[in-house]
Amino acid sequence: MFLSDPTLKNIDCEGLLLIVEPFFYGRLFMDKEYTKQQLALRNGEDREEIWCAFKGLIYDVSKSRLWRNGKHYEHWAGQDLTDELAGAPHTEHVFEKFDVVGKLKN
Repeated sequence: MFLSDPTLKNIDCEGLLLIVEPFFYGRLFMDKEYTKQQLALRNGEDREEIWCAFKGLIYDVSKSRLWRNGKHYEHWAGQDLTDELAGAPHTEHVFEKFDVVGKLKN
């Protein structure tokens, strides 16, 4: 049985279909760790990927029209935005719509 809820992600694992909420989707693939220097290269200018970190997780925001060229209002991709969220007009739930690509190394 397939669910038609567009907020859920379908993952085919060798014939077993997993239906996962987007918030947990990235946690299935969190074996990868990236340094702040590696994250900084995913700023939309040095490489095509546009990534940012929040609370230790790295999100791929490349598909968002709001992050074109690696800039979202006064925020720049390729860095940890944890401390900057307090001044944003949205909550941390905004990150639920993006895929987690890994963890930020301390």
